[in-house]
Amino acid sequence: MNDPVWTYLADRDLTLGPVPHDHPESTEGFTHWSFARDADGVAWAVIDQQGTGTNTLSQAVLEEFSRILDLVEQRAPKALVIRSAKRDGFLAGADIAEFRGVTDESAIRERIAAAHEVVDRLAALTIPTIAVMHGYAMGGGLELALACTQRIAVEGTRFGFPEVQIGLHPGLGGTARFTHLCDPIEAMSAMLTGKSIHDRQARRMGLVDAVVPERHVAAAIAAAVGGDLEQARQGLVERLKDSAPARRIAARQMRAQAEGRAPSAHYPAPYALIDLWEEHGGDLNAMKQAEIGSFAKLMLTDTAQNLIRVFFLRQKLKELAGKTSGIAQVHVIGAGAMGGDIAAWCAWKGLRTSLSDVKPGPIGKAIGRAAALYEKIAHGDRLKIRDALDRLIPDPEGHGVTSADLVIEAAPEKADLKRKLYADAEPRMKDGAILATNTSSIPLAELREGLQRPERLVGIHFFNPVSRLDLVEVVTHDGTDADVAAQARAFVGRIGKLPAPAKSAPGFIVNRVLTPYLVEALTLMDEGLAPEVIDKAATDFGMPVGPLELADQVGLDIGLAVAEMLKRELDWPMPDAPPWLKEKVEAGDLGKKTGKGIYVWREGKAVKGHGARHGSTAAPQADLADRLILPMLNTAVAVLREGVNDDPDVIDAAMIFGTGFAPFRGGPLHYAKERGVSEVVAALTELAAKHGPRFEPDAGWDALK
Repeated sequence: MNDPVWTYLADRDLTLGPVPHDHPESTEGFTHWSFARDADGVAWAVIDQQGTGTNTLSQAVLEEFSRILDLVEQRAPKALVIRSAKRDGFLAGADIAEFRGVTDESAIRERIAAAHEVVDRLAALTIPTIAVMHGYAMGGGLELALACTQRIAVEGTRFGFPEVQIGLHPGLGGTARFTHLCDPIEAMSAMLTGKSIHDRQARRMGLVDAVVPERHVAAAIAAAVGGDLEQARQGLVERLKDSAPARRIAARQMRAQAEGRAPSAHYPAPYALIDLWEEHGGDLNAMKQAEIGSFAKLMLTDTAQNLIRVFFLRQKLKELAGKTSGIAQVHVIGAGAMGGDIAAWCAWKGLRTSLSDVKPGPIGKAIGRAAALYEKIAHGDRLKIRDALDRLIPDPEGHGVTSADLVIEAAPEKADLKRKLYADAEPRMKDGAILATNTSSIPLAELREGLQRPERLVGIHFFNPVSRLDLVEVVTHDGTDADVAAQARAFVGRIGKLPAPAKSAPGFIVNRVLTPYLVEALTLMDEGLAPEVIDKAATDFGMPVGPLELADQVGLDIGLAVAEMLKRELDWPMPDAPPWLKEKVEAGDLGKKTGKGIYVWREGKAVKGHGARHGSTAAPQADLADRLILPMLNTAVAVLREGVNDDPDVIDAAMIFGTGFAPFRGGPLHYAKERGVSEVVAALTELAAKHGPRFEPDAGWDALK
């Protein structure tokens, strides 16, 4: 291991200056930071927040950083370098937990103003200040870096302002500094979407001054200290874009674009940010000051508080994943749309993955889809694409079953077919391997019949599209081994997804709760309402797409099969599927995947105005949104009462991350509580009197009062 080649290729320690980062308590008495001066007179402030795997700008972290600035001002070092000792990344945003449930706007203003003072002190230093970032620099962490004179990024670092995703905008001066450093239109777009910015894009924008491998960090710092690292600045064209006339024109366009992504009726943050920039964008200090008040007002909105709740729901599911899955190799049986995409995602996430099917054709198509997906998400990294494709192994004969730690069956929703596949695969699986099914609704008690080791069968139910939807239901039957369930949850976490544990019951959580919503939409359509009218009622409520467009996306054949199964298994008083729907399925008009269903689909989008039964003149009903949404709430209560999952937070999270249930409402059960359980029960009772027993309130509502 003394070979210099191995030394070159090995993971390198982070360049952290003169103080051993594993002994931060040895310098200056700080808890979350270390501070020392190196032999060249450069001061190093290294953050390693205690008690957490991620650095955040908590109150305690900021207070200590203020003390560091005191020392810098007293000792006048040659330069100041800010770096993280955590291998995963630099700094995330503020500690969101500190803002949860706040109610006092003046207290928020005071706190944000105090934080501004600390960051402004950093910006006012007359020595070179250099932020060295690796892994990620997000939200408040990136705002701190923007207050430095220069920014150096280690290759692969991701940047961004995700505040809009929790109903806010940057609040530590970032709105002003970002739009004054880079092209203001690009900067606003990044803040309005919350999308990550990768290292090459950040360098092109001027957000960072250099992108280097870790081994060159010390040289880059030396160049910055010596004035030899060119400093990114706005050009003339960028400054003109920040002029008042240009801002007015751009702001109109931004509002129109934002309305399509995040309607102003439900999501105020993007519009507050646009207003802030349009009014104050030309004046750095005025914009910073106005940012404080705007941020404080947003923090008190129901949208922000509910989206903060969603953030913690995500964290809760991440914690349910656990740490170690023990799964390094996966085999997927079935190379259809779901199976192929599951295999592609597993390979992308670093697992050796083989893919089999009864015919070679679907395997080839799946590999092609995987290559197209990797092109989209690799951000130009050809090595990542090559390595992922190398890990994705076409396996027509199914040899991978014998060596896989996890075998995932993703065959069509036919119990007999699935059991036949298990009879072939299970005897060939190695000891300790897990057999999983991607079934969307079939009870595992039905699928485990005939298995030699039924305790090693678990449901791992992905949602379509696999690459975009984070939720995966981990379904157990009454005989599933607890360690198998834990391994399955950890596997889901290992591939960057969120596990929602569910006991095996018809439809599990998501399809059980979603189906009444879809069926009611079909019933309304059968009553004569145009599909566009029905879908608009749902999107006006806050759903990302309407139920009929969603049914087309899922596949009318799948939706029909699930609805019929649930009606049969649960003896639900749901209306029968309309005859025209069965005719469509029989004719092969299945929705998006065939180009025609309830809507006509062109280039991946529903063409409104050409749906089946279009032209109806039936008027929208006053209770239209309730007819669609309240059955979901009622069924979520039933799922909770029956113990499919006994945690209302997990049920809410499953519906948000699995179906996109209006995130700003915090989940179906949370929305019911905020609206008022008694009011929801009264509305259901009234709907039952008008439209039938399918609206009868579930017995579980009493427990929520």
